[in-house]
Amino acid sequence: MVGKTVLITGATSGIGRATAAGLAMMGAQLAITGRDRRRTEDTARDIRAAGGGKVNVFVADLSSQSEVLRLAEEVLQGLSRIDVLINNVGGYWNTRHATVDGLEHTFALNHLAPFLLTNLLSDRLKQSAPARVVTVSSNAQAAGTIDFDDLQGERSYSGAKSYSQSKLANVMFTYELARRLQGTSVTANALHPGMVSTSFGNGDPGAIQRLIVPFMRPFMKSPDRGAATSIHLASAPDLGQVTGRFFANSRPRKSSKSSYDEAAAARLWRASADLAGLPAAN
Repeated sequence: MVGKTVLITGATSGIGRATAAGLAMMGAQLAITGRDRRRTEDTARDIRAAGGGKVNVFVADLSSQSEVLRLAEEVLQGLSRIDVLINNVGGYWNTRHATVDGLEHTFALNHLAPFLLTNLLSDRLKQSAPARVVTVSSNAQAAGTIDFDDLQGERSYSGAKSYSQSKLANVMFTYELARRLQGTSVTANALHPGMVSTSFGNGDPGAIQRLIVPFMRPFMKSPDRGAATSIHLASAPDLGQVTGRFFANSRPRKSSKSSYDEAAAARLWRASADLAGLPAAN
């Protein structure tokens, strides 16, 4: 990864931080995002102290579309190239929360943020080609359905349902993005990192986080092991032309049947573009 510039969202803890540290040790020049400036700068300093090279710091709350727009502008000003974009940021909320834009928080952060950011950076990725877009999804996608009549969970909300929908959306977005990027030498792949022991979901935990996860922690992956597939998709030479795939344990896997519905993926793209204020043809 020497000479490669990698932008990683949500890189101040858990899988994102481990991904950043791992790629830095491989020689990548990093750009990391976080919501809190001090935590983000501390992460950058720790990576440098461990032997990593240059680390650019960007601060933004990606649940806010205005902050995604500002982040993209700052990234385009600060980075002359982007060889790899890793859409890592995500979260889980058991109760329904609205963002500053009036959007359901899980859908806004987990799906609309990477959708919008990737679109805003697409020209820079194409200019940097060969380049890669890596999006962290989850095996929860297998339980997901896209409820086009209630994408925001206004009629009926469940934390698990909303999370699964957002992770399926990650995969469908990836497949549609790969189709739209054909001929550009920019690839797009999604992944399941595995069951990883992090603070994920602690802010508003559901029954699984409260009752089951504590007993599962001894058997869950460390963040370093959880980051392995993200690092593999970002760096493996033999994946330079592999696109539109879903990976787990660094190997291609089948995603849910519904994730391959091209008509639904195109509809999701149009709906997402509308919610993000982008032309649907972008």
